[in-house]
Amino acid sequence: MDVSANSLTARRLTRQIAVGSVKVGGDAPISVQSMTTTKTADVEGTLEQIYALAANGADIVRCTCNEQAAAEGLAQIVPRSPVPIVADIHFHVEMALAALEAGVNGLRLNPGNLRKPEEIKLVASEAKDRGVPIRIGVNAGSLHPDIYEKFGGATPEALVESARIELAYFEEVDFHDVKISVKASSVATMIGAYRLASATFDHPLHLGVTEAGPLPGGLLKGTAGIATLLAEGIGDTLRYSLTADPVEEARAGRQLLESLGLRERKGLDLIACPSCGRAEVDVIKIANEAQAALSELNLPIQVAVMGCVVNGPGEARHADLGIAAGKKRGHLFIQGQIVRVVPEDEMVAALVDEAKKIAAEGVEARLRAKDAGAEAEAAADRALLLDDKGLDANHASERIERIRHRAEH
Repeated sequence: MDVSANSLTARRLTRQIAVGSVKVGGDAPISVQSMTTTKTADVEGTLEQIYALAANGADIVRCTCNEQAAAEGLAQIVPRSPVPIVADIHFHVEMALAALEAGVNGLRLNPGNLRKPEEIKLVASEAKDRGVPIRIGVNAGSLHPDIYEKFGGATPEALVESARIELAYFEEVDFHDVKISVKASSVATMIGAYRLASATFDHPLHLGVTEAGPLPGGLLKGTAGIATLLAEGIGDTLRYSLTADPVEEARAGRQLLESLGLRERKGLDLIACPSCGRAEVDVIKIANEAQAALSELNLPIQVAVMGCVVNGPGEARHADLGIAAGKKRGHLFIQGQIVRVVPEDEMVAALVDEAKKIAAEGVEARLRAKDAGAEAEAAADRALLLDDKGLDANHASERIERIRHRAEH
C-alpha cells in the first residue's frame, strides 16, 4: 500500500529522537500514544491496560509517576511492556529522577508545574546520561502565571514561549533529545500554537487537543485539531485526550493515520453508504453487524456495505470486499466485480466468509473463484430495482425537452 499521502502537504522534516524502540520525528512513521488510567503501583492492572492499548494501535504508552509506589511499579512494568513507556511528571523533581532509575524510555515534564531552573536542568542532565528523551509538555491550563500575564492569556504565543524557555534550560546542559507539545482544549488555539511551534522549533512535535472530553464530542475536537495539522505536514506523534477508555484513544489515533494514508492499514476499514430511499435493507443495522463480526478477524481489509445494488458496487469499487443490497438479496463484490449473489439474511455471514478466504488465498484467487452466473443475476436484480423505483423519477426526459424547446424559442 502506498502511504506517501501525496494529496497532503509534504511532512515537515524534524530532528529524530528514539523513545525506546520507537523513532519519533525525521522520516519515522507518525506514532500513536495513549496513557494508562490505572494506578501505576498496580503493576498487573497497568500491564493489562498497556497490552490492550498496544493491541489497538498504541506505539508508546505514558504512565503517571506521582509517588514512590508508582516509580517502583514502573521498574516492574518497563521490562514487561510490549511498547516503550513514558513517565508523566508534573510537580516533583524526585519523581522524574525515580522514573529514570526505574528505566523508563521517556519523560514528560510540564513546564507550568516543574518551574525551578536548577531542578529542570538536573533532570535533563540525568536523562542525557541515560539516553532518555524528554517531552516538553506545555498545557494551556497550567501556564506559568508570568507567561499568562505577559501574553494576556493562554495564546499560541504564550504556549510556544513556555516551550522555548524550557528548551533553553535543556540546551544549557547540552541536552537535545526533546519533543514538544503545546496543547490546549480550544481547537483554534491548539492549531495556532502548533503552527507557530512548527515555525519556531525543529524538534519533533507531539500533537493533541488536551481535555477534549467524552465521546463523541471529544473525538470530533481531537480530530479537528490533529487532522488539520497532519494535513499541513505538521506532527510526528499524537494522542487523543478523551474522557473514555484509553483504548478508544489508541484506536482513534491509529484509524486517523490510516484514513489519511499516513500509516499502513493494520485492521478493518469498514465503509458504508449513509442510506437513502433506494435502500432495500436497514443499512445501519447491517453495517453495525458487519463491523462487529469483521472486527473480530483483525484483518487489514477494506469492506463496503452499500444499501443499493444500482450504484453500490461501482461507488465502492476501490474496496477489497463489499456487499450491496437488492430485492431480498445481496450482491457480494470484490474490487467492484460481482462474485456471488446471496440471500439477504446471509449478507453478513457471506462477508465474513469471503474476508477469511481473501486473507488466506488473495484477491486474484477469489476473483477467479466467482460464481459463473453472478453477474447476470446481479444485472437482473438491478433492472428490476430500476423498474420498481423508476429510472426517471424526476421525469428528466420531459424536463430536458422543455429546456431545449425554451432554448430554441
